[in-house]
Amino acid sequence: MNRLSIEKSPYLLQHAENPVDWYPWGEEAFEKARKVNKPVFLSIGYATCHWCHVMAHESFEDEDVARLMNDAFINIKVDREERPDIDNTYMTVCQMLTGQGGWPLTIIMTPGKEPFFAATYLPKHSMQNRIGMTDLVPQIKNAWQNDRQRIDQAVQRIKEGFSKSLQLGQSKQALPENITKDTFQNLQDRYDPEFGGFGGSPKFPSPHNLLFLADYAKIHKSDKAEEMVQKTLLQMRLGGLWDHIGKGFHRYSTDQEWLLPHFEKMLYDQATLLMAYADGYKLTGDPLFKETALDIVNYVGSQLESPDGLFYSAEDADSEGEEGKFYVWSREEIDSVLTVEESELFCTHYNIRAEGNFLDESTRQRTGKNIPHLSHMLSDSQESKLSEIRQKLNQHRENRIRPLLDDKILTDWNGLMIAALAKSGVLLNESKLIEKAEKALKQLLELCKTEQSLLLHRIKDGEADIDGMADDYAFLIWGALELYSATFDPVYLSEAVELHRSFTKHFGDQKHGGFFYTAEHAEELLGRQKEIYDGAIPSSNSVAVLNGYRLSRLTGHSDFEHQSEQILKAFSEQISDAPAGYTFALYAHQMMQQPSNEILIAADKPDEKVKNFVKIARELNVSGSVILLKTQKSSEQLTRTAPFTKSYPIKEKPAVYVCSNFSCNAPVFDVELFKNLLKN
Repeated sequence: MNRLSIEKSPYLLQHAENPVDWYPWGEEAFEKARKVNKPVFLSIGYATCHWCHVMAHESFEDEDVARLMNDAFINIKVDREERPDIDNTYMTVCQMLTGQGGWPLTIIMTPGKEPFFAATYLPKHSMQNRIGMTDLVPQIKNAWQNDRQRIDQAVQRIKEGFSKSLQLGQSKQALPENITKDTFQNLQDRYDPEFGGFGGSPKFPSPHNLLFLADYAKIHKSDKAEEMVQKTLLQMRLGGLWDHIGKGFHRYSTDQEWLLPHFEKMLYDQATLLMAYADGYKLTGDPLFKETALDIVNYVGSQLESPDGLFYSAEDADSEGEEGKFYVWSREEIDSVLTVEESELFCTHYNIRAEGNFLDESTRQRTGKNIPHLSHMLSDSQESKLSEIRQKLNQHRENRIRPLLDDKILTDWNGLMIAALAKSGVLLNESKLIEKAEKALKQLLELCKTEQSLLLHRIKDGEADIDGMADDYAFLIWGALELYSATFDPVYLSEAVELHRSFTKHFGDQKHGGFFYTAEHAEELLGRQKEIYDGAIPSSNSVAVLNGYRLSRLTGHSDFEHQSEQILKAFSEQISDAPAGYTFALYAHQMMQQPSNEILIAADKPDEKVKNFVKIARELNVSGSVILLKTQKSSEQLTRTAPFTKSYPIKEKPAVYVCSNFSCNAPVFDVELFKNLLKN
């Protein structure tokens, strides 16, 4: 067992028995590197990463490769999900040097943390255009000992290149007036009309594209935007990206048709897709979308929910050393589980073939294995019969060896899931989702929030550790705001304000606007970066735009909205150059540009009439509107957080105040009058 054996990370523990003399990231490793004058080999990955497993098996478990590495380097392992700050920094370097990124990420650097080599997966032996470990390690050792000048020159060039990334987010121009239409056009140009989604293969879910388009469809009455949302949600749900037997979405599709997925299941994908399907249901009324949203919640509850109501990170793609083995089926196995009639029905509808229904990625041959998927929606009668058959297959599948569960709990991803549950609970009118979100937020704050209103990033075995980063704050604030909107409990609004103030103090770029990824007191690497690109999940700055806008409208503090405007100005250059890469930021911007309402309901208690007012407000409100509820019970705390609400008295009858475009209407006391006011 090496030094990783006492770590908490499931990924680091996977490498605890490697013959490589791994160190965790920390001063001990760098001090040792300085003392023995060796470069540092940094390997970054995560527990459910398929190619990380491949490289580990080929090289890090191999005695010969380990001997070379231990001789030439001080070796450090990092879990990218525990330390996204380290990953972001060195991934930028890898993309600069190679034009691409991914995991496992391989960096070789000086004891001063200055990189001079970067790559992703490296095989044991050189192949095609990819150098192997057995050739690379001796070459680096030789260069370190005999050609240090060349290494120093490489370090200097990389530092100069990296410094340019620190200049991003320093613009002062407002976004162009037509930026949302340009974004819509950009997405339309990349839209796949046959299979939905955007671009060819590999094809990613990108739920923030769908959130932007759903809002665009409502605002501009765009049939095309609605079609793109509906088609994409439908095709993802019919295809192999969806686990038809056990529910939940896989990471992405390796092909254009959503058939052959990369099989890992990530918490953040479940969260953002839950929002997209709930939004899609609200937009189209398609019952399949509501069913899918609830099925996502059921999957998360059964496989990713901890006993105390928090959420684990992911399930691996691999089991028994093979990607997707847990999820694929042979026709013979299906026949052995089901009756002849059941098997025929299932195999017909789910495209099961004796020879297999997909090609092996490397050999391009059929494997005899099948990924259940649908070519069209099932009728009610078909669904009724097939539901029982799927349950039967699922019970049988549970006898297989499950993929690894990465059971660390991350504040940022839990914040996303809390936001998704609360938002979807309102959209789908499902109170149990809101209750799940409340339970998770209370538990997370208890474990991860310090007395100084700082957040910790990771929980494992009941212990929180690692300083929080921008995503932790932005996503948890989002979750708290969605919970306020779902419950009208001012405690959640107060938490959101407190965390946002702390976020601004420790992460805000006071000169240019926006938020750095790390706090001012965090470990210094090559420099403090700011993230705006919306990749697998929305960026912290994009979510902060939405948070600031909503906080401003809910509390009456205009500085929050000004802050959101500054973020968009700071990144306007990047966003304008490629708007489809920043669709969550533009989702928030689009919301800010529309006329919206601030609705305050003042009542003694939340009786049936008040609930009616809330229901109408939610149904008829335009995008970007906010609703506050002031009752005798909530009045004191709400007034502390949103001082403007003090001016709205609680009378004998519930009253509704509607403000729009910086002016307010006289209060209304009648449900029909309120309805007409919003319609007009």
